[in-house]
Amino acid sequence: MDLLTLADVEAARDLLAPVVKKTPLIPSRPLGEITGVPVWLKCENQQRAGSYKVRGAYTRIARLSGAERSRGVVAASAGNHAQGVALAAGLLGTRATVFMPEGAPLPKVSATKGYGAAVEYAGTSVDDALEAAYDFAATTGAVLIHPFDHADVIAGQGTVALEILEQRPEVTTIVTAVGGGGLISGVAVAAKALRPDIRIVGVQAAGAAAYPVSLEAGAPRKLDACATIADGIAVRRPGDLPFAHVAKLVDEIVTVQDEDLSAALLVLLERHKTVVEPAGAAAVAALLTGAYVPLDGPVVAILSGGNIDPMLLMRVIEHGLASAGRFLRLAVRCTDRPGQLARLLREIAGQRANVVDVNHSRQSPRLSFGEVEVALSVETRGPAHSSALIKALRDAGYRVALLADSTP
Repeated sequence: MDLLTLADVEAARDLLAPVVKKTPLIPSRPLGEITGVPVWLKCENQQRAGSYKVRGAYTRIARLSGAERSRGVVAASAGNHAQGVALAAGLLGTRATVFMPEGAPLPKVSATKGYGAAVEYAGTSVDDALEAAYDFAATTGAVLIHPFDHADVIAGQGTVALEILEQRPEVTTIVTAVGGGGLISGVAVAAKALRPDIRIVGVQAAGAAAYPVSLEAGAPRKLDACATIADGIAVRRPGDLPFAHVAKLVDEIVTVQDEDLSAALLVLLERHKTVVEPAGAAAVAALLTGAYVPLDGPVVAILSGGNIDPMLLMRVIEHGLASAGRFLRLAVRCTDRPGQLARLLREIAGQRANVVDVNHSRQSPRLSFGEVEVALSVETRGPAHSSALIKALRDAGYRVALLADSTP
Protein backbone atom coordinates (compact mmCIF):
# COMPACT_ATOMS: atom_id res chain seq x y z
CA MET A 1 0.00 0.00 0.00
CA ASP A 2 1.51 3.32 -1.10
CA LEU A 3 2.00 5.92 1.61
CA LEU A 4 1.43 9.62 1.12
CA THR A 5 4.33 11.99 0.56
CA LEU A 6 5.19 15.48 1.74
CA ALA A 7 4.12 16.77 -1.69
CA ASP A 8 0.60 15.43 -1.07
CA VAL A 9 0.32 17.36 2.20
CA GLU A 10 1.81 20.53 0.70
CA ALA A 11 -0.72 20.38 -2.15
CA ALA A 12 -3.51 20.10 0.41
CA ARG A 13 -2.10 23.13 2.24
CA ASP A 14 -2.31 25.21 -0.95
CA LEU A 15 -5.89 24.06 -1.50
CA LEU A 16 -6.88 24.87 2.09
CA ALA A 17 -5.11 28.23 2.35
CA PRO A 18 -8.21 30.40 1.73
CA VAL A 19 -10.47 28.16 3.84
CA VAL A 20 -8.93 27.08 7.14
CA LYS A 21 -7.47 29.10 10.01
CA LYS A 22 -3.84 28.85 10.96
CA THR A 23 -4.55 27.91 14.55
CA PRO A 24 -2.46 29.26 17.43
CA LEU A 25 0.38 27.39 19.10
CA ILE A 26 0.52 28.48 22.73
CA PRO A 27 3.03 27.66 25.48
CA SER A 28 1.90 25.65 28.51
CA ARG A 29 3.84 26.52 31.63
CA PRO A 30 1.83 24.11 33.84
CA LEU A 31 2.55 21.15 31.57
CA GLY A 32 6.16 22.25 31.24
CA GLU A 33 6.53 22.18 35.02
CA ILE A 34 4.99 18.72 35.21
CA THR A 35 6.98 17.17 32.35
CA GLY A 36 10.24 19.06 32.80
CA VAL A 37 10.38 20.04 29.11
CA PRO A 38 8.82 22.93 27.14
CA VAL A 39 5.25 22.08 26.06
CA TRP A 40 3.16 23.87 23.45
CA LEU A 41 -0.53 23.39 22.65
CA LYS A 42 -1.71 23.37 19.03
CA CYS A 43 -5.23 24.76 19.31
CA GLU A 44 -7.24 22.95 16.64
CA ASN A 45 -10.21 23.38 18.98
CA GLN A 46 -10.22 26.94 17.58
CA GLN A 47 -10.38 25.75 13.96
CA ARG A 48 -13.48 26.39 11.84
CA ALA A 49 -16.26 23.99 12.88
CA GLY A 50 -14.38 23.38 16.12
CA SER A 51 -11.82 20.76 15.07
CA TYR A 52 -9.14 19.81 12.57
CA LYS A 53 -11.67 17.70 10.63
CA VAL A 54 -12.58 20.44 8.15
CA ARG A 55 -9.04 20.18 6.73
CA GLY A 56 -9.52 16.63 5.49
CA ALA A 57 -13.19 17.01 4.57
CA TYR A 58 -12.61 20.09 2.42
CA THR A 59 -9.59 18.55 0.69
CA ARG A 60 -11.59 15.44 -0.20
CA ILE A 61 -14.73 17.23 -1.43
CA ALA A 62 -12.79 19.92 -3.34
CA ARG A 63 -11.11 17.21 -5.40
CA LEU A 64 -14.38 15.61 -6.52
CA SER A 65 -15.45 16.16 -10.10
CA GLY A 66 -18.44 18.36 -10.89
CA ALA A 67 -20.46 15.25 -11.70
CA GLU A 68 -19.58 13.67 -8.36
CA ARG A 69 -20.48 16.80 -6.41
CA SER A 70 -23.82 16.96 -8.19
CA ARG A 71 -24.73 13.61 -6.60
CA GLY A 72 -24.08 14.97 -3.12
CA VAL A 73 -21.85 13.59 -0.38
CA VAL A 74 -22.51 11.37 2.62
CA ALA A 75 -20.53 10.91 5.81
CA ALA A 76 -20.64 9.14 9.17
CA SER A 77 -19.49 10.77 12.37
CA ALA A 78 -20.08 11.28 16.08
CA GLY A 79 -19.84 15.00 15.42
CA ASN A 80 -16.56 16.59 14.37
CA HIS A 81 -16.24 15.01 10.93
CA ALA A 82 -19.95 15.69 10.49
CA GLN A 83 -19.43 19.40 11.03
CA GLY A 84 -16.33 19.45 8.85
CA VAL A 85 -18.17 17.75 5.98
CA ALA A 86 -21.23 19.95 6.39
CA LEU A 87 -19.13 23.14 6.35
CA ALA A 88 -16.99 21.99 3.41
CA ALA A 89 -20.01 20.85 1.39
CA GLY A 90 -21.69 24.22 1.91
CA LEU A 91 -18.56 26.10 0.83
CA LEU A 92 -18.23 23.92 -2.28
CA GLY A 93 -21.90 23.96 -3.27
CA THR A 94 -22.89 20.33 -2.76
CA ARG A 95 -25.50 18.78 -0.49
CA ALA A 96 -24.43 16.65 2.44
CA THR A 97 -26.12 13.86 4.38
CA VAL A 98 -24.52 12.78 7.64
CA PHE A 99 -25.27 9.61 9.60
CA MET A 100 -24.66 9.96 13.33
CA PRO A 101 -25.01 7.42 16.15
CA GLU A 102 -28.03 7.59 18.41
CA GLY A 103 -27.06 9.69 21.39
CA ALA A 104 -24.60 11.87 19.47
CA PRO A 105 -24.05 15.12 21.42
CA LEU A 106 -26.85 17.58 20.68
CA PRO A 107 -24.53 20.58 20.10
CA LYS A 108 -22.72 18.58 17.41
CA VAL A 109 -26.00 17.54 15.80
CA SER A 110 -27.33 21.12 15.87
CA ALA A 111 -24.09 22.53 14.46
CA THR A 112 -24.08 19.96 11.64
CA LYS A 113 -27.62 20.92 10.70
CA GLY A 114 -26.68 24.58 11.03
CA TYR A 115 -24.01 24.17 8.36
CA GLY A 116 -26.72 22.85 6.05
CA ALA A 117 -26.36 19.06 6.21
CA ALA A 118 -29.23 16.59 6.60
CA VAL A 119 -28.72 14.41 9.68
CA GLU A 120 -29.84 10.78 9.97
CA TYR A 121 -29.36 8.51 12.99
CA ALA A 122 -28.01 4.97 12.73
CA GLY A 123 -26.95 2.58 15.48
CA THR A 124 -25.03 3.39 18.63
CA SER A 125 -21.47 3.80 17.32
CA VAL A 126 -19.52 5.48 14.54
CA ASP A 127 -19.04 2.04 12.98
CA ASP A 128 -22.83 1.55 12.81
CA ALA A 129 -23.26 5.00 11.27
CA LEU A 130 -20.52 4.24 8.74
CA GLU A 131 -22.31 1.09 7.59
CA ALA A 132 -25.47 3.14 7.06
CA ALA A 133 -23.47 5.74 5.11
CA TYR A 134 -22.05 3.03 2.83
CA ASP A 135 -25.59 1.75 2.16
CA PHE A 136 -26.81 5.30 1.45
CA ALA A 137 -23.94 5.87 -0.98
CA ALA A 138 -24.69 2.59 -2.78
CA THR A 139 -28.39 3.35 -3.20
CA THR A 140 -28.26 7.09 -4.00
CA GLY A 141 -24.93 7.58 -5.74
CA ALA A 142 -23.74 10.06 -3.12
CA VAL A 143 -19.97 10.09 -2.62
CA LEU A 144 -18.82 8.74 0.73
CA ILE A 145 -16.48 11.10 2.56
CA HIS A 146 -14.74 8.70 4.92
CA PRO A 147 -13.69 10.21 8.25
CA PHE A 148 -10.13 8.87 8.05
CA ASP A 149 -9.54 6.11 5.48
CA HIS A 150 -8.77 8.14 2.35
CA ALA A 151 -5.59 9.72 0.97
CA ASP A 152 -7.15 13.17 0.49
CA VAL A 153 -8.45 13.20 4.08
CA ILE A 154 -5.06 12.21 5.46
CA ALA A 155 -3.31 14.85 3.33
CA GLY A 156 -5.64 17.55 4.64
CA GLN A 157 -5.10 16.54 8.25
CA GLY A 158 -1.35 16.55 7.71
CA THR A 159 -1.40 20.32 7.18
CA VAL A 160 -1.57 20.61 10.98
CA ALA A 161 2.04 19.38 11.12
CA LEU A 162 3.18 21.89 8.49
CA GLU A 163 1.82 24.69 10.66
CA ILE A 164 3.47 23.27 13.79
CA LEU A 165 6.87 23.16 12.12
CA GLU A 166 6.47 26.72 10.83
CA GLN A 167 5.44 27.96 14.27
CA ARG A 168 7.92 25.95 16.36
CA PRO A 169 10.70 24.55 14.12
CA GLU A 170 12.66 23.10 17.07
CA VAL A 171 9.85 20.74 18.18
CA THR A 172 11.12 17.23 18.94
CA THR A 173 7.90 15.39 19.89
CA ILE A 174 4.33 15.72 18.62
CA VAL A 175 1.57 14.06 20.65
CA THR A 176 -1.97 13.69 19.33
CA ALA A 177 -5.22 11.82 19.91
CA VAL A 178 -5.89 8.78 17.72
CA GLY A 179 -9.23 7.35 16.65
CA GLY A 180 -9.29 5.89 13.15
CA GLY A 181 -5.84 7.31 12.49
CA GLY A 182 -6.31 10.01 9.85
CA LEU A 183 -4.81 12.88 11.84
CA ILE A 184 -1.74 11.07 13.16
CA SER A 185 -1.07 9.60 9.71
CA GLY A 186 -1.03 13.02 8.03
CA VAL A 187 0.99 14.55 10.85
CA ALA A 188 3.55 11.74 10.65
CA VAL A 189 3.90 12.03 6.85
CA ALA A 190 4.65 15.75 6.96
CA ALA A 191 6.71 15.82 10.16
CA LYS A 192 8.90 12.81 9.36
CA ALA A 193 9.58 14.09 5.83
CA LEU A 194 10.74 17.47 7.10
CA ARG A 195 12.35 16.29 10.33
CA PRO A 196 13.01 12.53 10.48
CA ASP A 197 14.19 12.89 14.09
CA ILE A 198 10.79 14.07 15.36
CA ARG A 199 8.97 11.53 17.51
CA ILE A 200 5.26 11.05 16.81
CA VAL A 201 3.19 9.71 19.72
CA GLY A 202 -0.47 8.73 19.47
CA VAL A 203 -2.92 8.57 22.38
CA GLN A 204 -6.01 6.39 22.55
CA ALA A 205 -8.68 6.07 25.21
CA ALA A 206 -8.19 2.72 26.97
CA GLY A 207 -11.83 1.82 26.30
CA ALA A 208 -11.37 2.32 22.54
CA ALA A 209 -7.76 1.28 21.98
CA ALA A 210 -7.90 -0.51 18.62
CA TYR A 211 -4.37 0.39 17.53
CA PRO A 212 -2.30 -1.49 20.15
CA VAL A 213 -4.01 -4.80 19.38
CA SER A 214 -3.90 -4.13 15.64
CA LEU A 215 -0.20 -3.25 15.67
CA GLU A 216 0.52 -6.39 17.66
CA ALA A 217 -1.42 -8.44 15.11
CA GLY A 218 0.21 -6.69 12.16
CA ALA A 219 -3.14 -5.71 10.60
CA PRO A 220 -6.28 -3.76 11.55
CA ARG A 221 -8.39 -5.57 14.13
CA LYS A 222 -11.91 -4.66 15.23
CA LEU A 223 -12.69 -4.31 18.92
CA ASP A 224 -15.68 -6.22 20.26
CA ALA A 225 -16.81 -3.17 22.23
CA CYS A 226 -15.91 0.48 22.57
CA ALA A 227 -16.63 2.53 25.71
CA THR A 228 -15.19 5.97 26.47
CA ILE A 229 -16.31 9.53 27.15
CA ALA A 230 -14.12 10.55 24.18
CA ASP A 231 -16.70 10.06 21.43
CA GLY A 232 -14.41 11.74 18.89
CA ILE A 233 -11.92 8.84 19.04
CA ALA A 234 -14.34 6.00 19.82
CA VAL A 235 -13.49 3.94 16.72
CA ARG A 236 -13.52 0.15 16.91
CA ARG A 237 -11.28 -0.53 13.88
CA PRO A 238 -8.35 1.43 12.39
CA GLY A 239 -8.59 2.42 8.75
CA ASP A 240 -6.49 0.35 6.35
CA LEU A 241 -4.59 3.32 4.91
CA PRO A 242 -4.04 5.03 8.27
CA PHE A 243 -2.87 1.75 9.77
CA ALA A 244 -0.20 1.43 7.09
CA HIS A 245 1.06 4.92 7.94
CA VAL A 246 0.97 4.37 11.70
CA ALA A 247 2.82 1.05 11.46
CA LYS A 248 5.55 2.65 9.34
CA LEU A 249 5.89 6.20 10.73
CA VAL A 250 4.50 6.50 14.27
CA ASP A 251 6.89 5.92 17.15
CA GLU A 252 4.46 4.96 19.91
CA ILE A 253 0.78 4.53 20.74
CA VAL A 254 -0.15 4.92 24.42
CA THR A 255 -3.47 4.75 26.24
CA VAL A 256 -5.15 6.85 28.92
CA GLN A 257 -8.19 6.26 31.12
CA ASP A 258 -11.37 8.33 31.07
CA GLU A 259 -10.35 9.68 34.49
CA ASP A 260 -7.15 10.98 32.89
CA LEU A 261 -9.17 12.68 30.16
CA SER A 262 -11.43 14.41 32.69
CA ALA A 263 -8.39 15.58 34.69
CA ALA A 264 -6.82 16.96 31.51
CA LEU A 265 -10.01 18.83 30.66
CA LEU A 266 -9.96 20.39 34.11
CA VAL A 267 -6.32 21.50 33.73
CA LEU A 268 -7.05 23.04 30.34
CA LEU A 269 -10.06 24.88 31.72
CA GLU A 270 -8.44 26.13 34.90
CA ARG A 271 -4.87 26.82 33.83
CA HIS A 272 -5.27 27.68 30.14
CA LYS A 273 -8.87 28.99 29.96
CA THR A 274 -9.33 26.58 27.05
CA VAL A 275 -12.40 24.46 26.30
CA VAL A 276 -11.82 21.12 24.58
CA GLU A 277 -13.78 17.90 24.25
CA PRO A 278 -12.51 14.66 25.85
CA ALA A 279 -10.84 13.47 22.63
CA GLY A 280 -9.23 16.88 22.26
CA ALA A 281 -7.62 16.51 25.68
CA ALA A 282 -6.08 13.08 25.03
CA ALA A 283 -2.59 14.38 24.26
CA VAL A 284 -2.59 16.49 27.42
CA ALA A 285 -3.85 13.51 29.45
CA ALA A 286 -0.88 11.48 28.25
CA LEU A 287 1.53 14.22 29.34
CA LEU A 288 -0.14 14.61 32.74
CA THR A 289 0.00 10.89 33.49
CA GLY A 290 3.47 10.29 32.08
CA ALA A 291 2.04 7.67 29.73
CA TYR A 292 4.92 8.33 27.34
CA VAL A 293 8.45 8.47 28.79
CA PRO A 294 11.23 9.41 28.34
CA LEU A 295 9.92 12.68 26.97
CA ASP A 296 12.11 14.82 24.75
CA GLY A 297 11.19 18.49 24.36
CA PRO A 298 10.02 20.83 23.10
CA VAL A 299 6.73 18.92 22.87
CA VAL A 300 3.63 19.93 20.93
CA ALA A 301 0.30 18.46 22.11
CA ILE A 302 -2.50 18.80 19.58
CA LEU A 303 -5.87 19.86 21.01
CA SER A 304 -7.83 18.15 18.27
CA GLY A 305 -11.32 19.48 18.97
CA GLY A 306 -13.46 21.65 21.20
CA ASN A 307 -17.02 20.52 20.46
CA ILE A 308 -18.23 19.40 23.88
CA ASP A 309 -21.80 19.11 25.11
CA PRO A 310 -22.22 21.56 28.04
CA MET A 311 -24.00 18.86 30.07
CA LEU A 312 -21.06 16.48 29.57
CA LEU A 313 -18.69 19.31 30.45
CA MET A 314 -20.50 19.79 33.77
CA ARG A 315 -20.23 16.08 34.58
CA VAL A 316 -16.60 15.93 33.52
CA ILE A 317 -15.70 18.93 35.66
CA GLU A 318 -17.37 17.35 38.70
CA HIS A 319 -15.64 14.05 38.02
CA GLY A 320 -12.30 15.77 37.51
CA LEU A 321 -12.65 17.66 40.77
CA ALA A 322 -13.50 14.43 42.57
CA SER A 323 -10.50 12.65 41.02
CA ALA A 324 -8.29 15.52 42.17
CA GLY A 325 -9.65 15.24 45.71
CA ARG A 326 -11.36 18.62 45.46
CA PHE A 327 -14.98 17.50 45.41
CA LEU A 328 -16.49 15.29 48.10
CA ARG A 329 -19.86 13.64 48.36
CA LEU A 330 -20.50 12.76 51.99
CA ALA A 331 -23.25 11.03 53.93
CA VAL A 332 -23.33 12.30 57.51
CA ARG A 333 -25.60 10.83 60.21
CA CYS A 334 -26.74 12.91 63.14
CA THR A 335 -29.61 13.06 65.64
CA ASP A 336 -32.96 14.36 64.45
CA ARG A 337 -33.16 17.45 66.63
CA PRO A 338 -33.72 21.13 65.77
CA GLY A 339 -30.50 22.94 64.97
CA GLN A 340 -28.46 19.83 64.10
CA LEU A 341 -28.23 20.66 60.38
CA ALA A 342 -27.13 24.22 61.16
CA ARG A 343 -24.50 22.85 63.57
CA LEU A 344 -23.19 20.48 60.90
CA LEU A 345 -22.94 23.26 58.32
CA ARG A 346 -21.11 25.48 60.82
CA GLU A 347 -18.62 22.67 61.39
CA ILE A 348 -17.98 22.42 57.65
CA ALA A 349 -17.71 26.20 57.32
CA GLY A 350 -15.18 26.20 60.15
CA GLN A 351 -12.98 23.94 58.03
CA ARG A 352 -13.19 26.45 55.15
CA ALA A 353 -14.97 24.02 52.85
CA ASN A 354 -17.78 25.09 50.52
CA VAL A 355 -21.12 23.23 50.52
CA VAL A 356 -22.52 22.85 46.98
CA ASP A 357 -25.78 21.07 47.83
CA VAL A 358 -27.54 19.34 50.73
CA ASN A 359 -30.12 16.56 50.88
CA HIS A 360 -31.73 15.86 54.29
CA SER A 361 -33.37 12.43 54.65
CA ARG A 362 -35.23 10.60 57.43
CA GLN A 363 -36.48 7.72 55.25
CA SER A 364 -33.53 5.33 54.95
CA PRO A 365 -33.50 1.71 56.14
CA ARG A 366 -29.92 2.30 57.27
CA LEU A 367 -31.03 4.85 59.88
CA SER A 368 -31.92 4.14 63.49
CA PHE A 369 -34.98 5.74 65.04
CA GLY A 370 -34.27 9.41 65.77
CA GLU A 371 -31.44 9.66 63.21
CA VAL A 372 -31.25 11.61 59.96
CA GLU A 373 -28.81 11.33 57.10
CA VAL A 374 -27.47 14.43 55.41
CA ALA A 375 -25.95 13.95 51.95
CA LEU A 376 -23.65 16.81 51.02
CA SER A 377 -21.55 17.80 48.01
CA VAL A 378 -18.55 19.79 49.23
CA GLU A 379 -15.75 21.62 47.44
CA THR A 380 -12.31 21.48 49.05
CA ARG A 381 -8.79 22.64 48.22
CA GLY A 382 -7.42 19.16 47.62
CA PRO A 383 -6.84 15.72 49.17
CA ALA A 384 -5.22 17.02 52.38
CA HIS A 385 -8.06 19.47 52.97
CA SER A 386 -10.64 16.76 52.25
CA SER A 387 -9.02 14.39 54.75
CA ALA A 388 -8.85 17.16 57.37
CA LEU A 389 -12.56 17.91 56.88
CA ILE A 390 -13.58 14.27 57.30
CA LYS A 391 -11.42 13.93 60.42
CA ALA A 392 -12.90 17.10 61.93
CA LEU A 393 -16.45 15.86 61.39
CA ARG A 394 -15.68 12.47 62.94
CA ASP A 395 -13.91 14.12 65.87
CA ALA A 396 -17.07 16.17 66.39
CA GLY A 397 -19.05 12.94 66.80
CA TYR A 398 -20.57 12.56 63.33
CA ARG A 399 -20.74 9.26 61.46
CA VAL A 400 -19.30 10.07 58.02
CA ALA A 401 -19.27 7.92 54.88
CA LEU A 402 -17.95 8.74 51.42
CA LEU A 403 -20.47 8.44 48.61
CA ALA A 404 -19.57 7.33 45.08
CA ASP A 405 -17.05 9.37 43.03
CA SER A 406 -15.37 10.86 46.09
CA THR A 407 -11.69 10.67 46.92
CA PRO A 408 -10.64 11.71 50.44
